[in-house]
Amino acid sequence: MSPTVIGIIGLIALFGLLILRMPVAMSMLVTGFAGIVAINGLPAAYSTLSSEAFEISSYLELSVIPLFVFMGNLAGLSGMSRDLYNAAYAWAGHWRGGLAAATIAGCAGFAALSGSSFASAVTMGRVALPEMKRFKYDDSLATGCVAAGGTLGYLIPPSSGFVIYAILTEQSIGRLFIAGIFPGILLTGLFLLAIAILTRIKPELGPAGPKTTLGRKLATLRRASTIVVIVLITIGGIYGGIMTPVEAAGVGAFLTLVVALIRRSLDMNNFKSVILHTLRTTALTFMILIGAHVFIPFMALSQIPVNLVTFLTGLDVGPLGILIIVLATYVALGTFLEGIAMLVLTLPVVFPVILELGYSPIWFGVIVVIVLEMGLISPPVGVNVFVVKGVAPDVPFNTIFKGIWPFWLAMLVCLAILVAFPQIALFLPNTMFN
Repeated sequence: MSPTVIGIIGLIALFGLLILRMPVAMSMLVTGFAGIVAINGLPAAYSTLSSEAFEISSYLELSVIPLFVFMGNLAGLSGMSRDLYNAAYAWAGHWRGGLAAATIAGCAGFAALSGSSFASAVTMGRVALPEMKRFKYDDSLATGCVAAGGTLGYLIPPSSGFVIYAILTEQSIGRLFIAGIFPGILLTGLFLLAIAILTRIKPELGPAGPKTTLGRKLATLRRASTIVVIVLITIGGIYGGIMTPVEAAGVGAFLTLVVALIRRSLDMNNFKSVILHTLRTTALTFMILIGAHVFIPFMALSQIPVNLVTFLTGLDVGPLGILIIVLATYVALGTFLEGIAMLVLTLPVVFPVILELGYSPIWFGVIVVIVLEMGLISPPVGVNVFVVKGVAPDVPFNTIFKGIWPFWLAMLVCLAILVAFPQIALFLPNTMFN
């Protein structure tokens, strides 16, 4: 049996295990190990398993994940996420759809601390949904903007999606973080534009709230400035070459801890909860990466990536046509695969094609993360939709899915803009202090 046939059987087996609800990490680990045994024998499989597990576990750059997760958990606990929402609401709440716009702005700000789409959706959902319900916002718009706004945690640095992409493709975490800034701002702006268009067509979707005095606006802005300062220190430190991503994560986590202590929002029980949540998230991420790094050598041995490169580059559609095929495949996979799982499963096959076509791996990282964001709200899986359902159990699933479509289309527009103008993502990384 040829290595390619073994590889195809392995892919079928992997998807079968996923359908049977086996965790992604273990599915890749089992499939990769068995595939290497079939191609190169048991000693080679044992060697790969032990060496890759040790390498991932001792990879210093991955410490940014627990540090930024810890930072995001502390930010939610200390009320910094509510501060962001209150500031955005004070300045924009009196407009039609102002509460929804404030939710998007709050999600964007919280994403710059947590790096997690799920944390952003849960935290901002608990803060914003009761307020939008009080002002009689349509359930579809209210839940849709929370689900979509939460996805910004995947794009706006520090992003866990960028960290995993960097590890799998051996790219710079710092450059990927910086590359996500302008696209993150662009996507946030497109979300706000979608809300403005919706509420202009149907004003009843998002009634205007009461006006806030200038004094109140300035007070909320001062309160929210804490989170802005921390973000500027961490991301600015990376951009200026003053700090590595690991150092920036450590500084950000420390500053957030100081803020939580000053605000007296951290008792022993809360601190224990923050630590346990950080450990669970970190352990899950490390297991997925270990599984991926056993599965990737199996894919390389099967020669499937090489054969795919040969096939796609032989198509008479040009580099842009091939890119569109790749992105369309990602969008389709996003309807039933979770984001990180899709990333680790597809990159070993797709990334060589992108390099062969001459596209920037940093730019492609941004593109892939946006497609992953689309998957987070795409039916039927739509993980963020299930997260919002947990926060708003009285809202039917079909209402939430109805509310996400304007934001999904905004993501598609953002994707098209970045494909047409790659410099939006590449300008800042190319000007970084190295």
